[in-house]
Amino acid sequence: MPTHPSEGLPIPTDAELSVLRLLWAKGPSTVRQLHEALSQERDLGYTTVLKAVQVMLEKGLVNRDDSERSHVYRAAVAEGQTKGQLVFDLMAKAFAGSASELLVHALKAGQTNPAELDAIQRLLDEARRGRS
Repeated sequence: MPTHPSEGLPIPTDAELSVLRLLWAKGPSTVRQLHEALSQERDLGYTTVLKAVQVMLEKGLVNRDDSERSHVYRAAVAEGQTKGQLVFDLMAKAFAGSASELLVHALKAGQTNPAELDAIQRLLDEARRGRS
């Protein structure tokens, strides 16, 4: 099985991924800001969000700025790197490492719009040109 360049980075849980998505979209945030945003999606207590962020800090998923009274957290991992690792992990676990199987199932399962299909076709064309 090929190794992924991001191997060794922790795979975020679903809850951790929700926090990371917010940090990627909104930038550095306090626990209170994260709690307010996450509470719009589902009912979460402040201490639940605080504990999740503390665990993420221990795992190396976020960094903390202690210079202010309220600690400010930022994503320690890039969005693209995390998404790439999640796809690689899914491909390895569910599709025996086959990118084509993953893509076939993703296209069958999703509602792909014409712009997305065009982007996929461009990637396929580039991959084909790179191999010739």
